[in-house]
Amino acid sequence: MYAVIKTGGKQHKVKPGDVIEVEYLHGADETMTFQPLLVVDDDGTTHYGKDAEKAVVTAKLLGEQKGEKVKVFKYKNKSGYSRRAGHRQLLTLVEIEDVSLGASAKKAAPKKAKEPVDAVAEPAAEAAEAAEPAEEPAAEE
Repeated sequence: MYAVIKTGGKQHKVKPGDVIEVEYLHGADETMTFQPLLVVDDDGTTHYGKDAEKAVVTAKLLGEQKGEKVKVFKYKNKSGYSRRAGHRQLLTLVEIEDVSLGASAKKAAPKKAKEPVDAVAEPAAEAAEAAEPAEEPAAEE
């Protein structure tokens, strides 16, 4: 079973046991819950929209760290202007503990499409019309 969650403006595909880096979460508790956008269960059934409303992804906070250094270099030709800077984004490490569907999502099964009643009645009505010749009105001159 896996899910797609959204945090920090990015989407992550997660399953239980995964450790992911997300953008820094201020004041995060030891356990967090995420509302998934999409859940695929073990049977291969995809739940999204109303089906995935009650689904929950629980995660444990492992700590914070800094990401890779990004080098920034500004330069303007023929004017003697150049600047160097660097940036390291703060990240939060999160371990996914569980992906669970809500009670309503587990019970929901794909519905079979019913045949319309009119489709069954139409061929019989057409056969009856074909058997009886229609009367033609007499033309008056």
